[in-house]
Amino acid sequence: MLKLTRKTLLAIEAVADIAYNARPDPVQARDVTERQGIPQRYLEQVMQALVRAGVLKGVRGPRGGYTLARERRRITVGDVVRVVSTLDAEDGDAGPASDLGVAVVSPVWEEMQRDLLERLDRVTMEDLCREAQRLRVPRADETRPDFTI
Repeated sequence: MLKLTRKTLLAIEAVADIAYNARPDPVQARDVTERQGIPQRYLEQVMQALVRAGVLKGVRGPRGGYTLARERRRITVGDVVRVVSTLDAEDGDAGPASDLGVAVVSPVWEEMQRDLLERLDRVTMEDLCREAQRLRVPRADETRPDFTI
């Protein structure tokens, strides 16, 4: 079942942050938590699930972190939502308890979820990055002090 929870929104923000800031080096999780105000406890579980799902790639080492596993234009918001919804489903979800719920409410809810996922699949990380550029959201490398003389 699709749930648009705070965890889902934080995951979308984290992947968008990585898409926007991962050049040329990987983005470290602590940098994402600082920039986006995402609690570390949410991020670790979600990032690992996104790596397993092939949305992100984990890079080890002192300059390690996360990069996108595919091009920005090939990763959709729907991809991220599906991964986090799978995590949320693992937490347990009770189905409908009545005949009315099974016969009427569930089918309507499932159709609405399909419609929403179709819309989310039309929004790519590239789209989010373009919007950030249009709004002049500073990139991580633009906010670092430059001591060049």
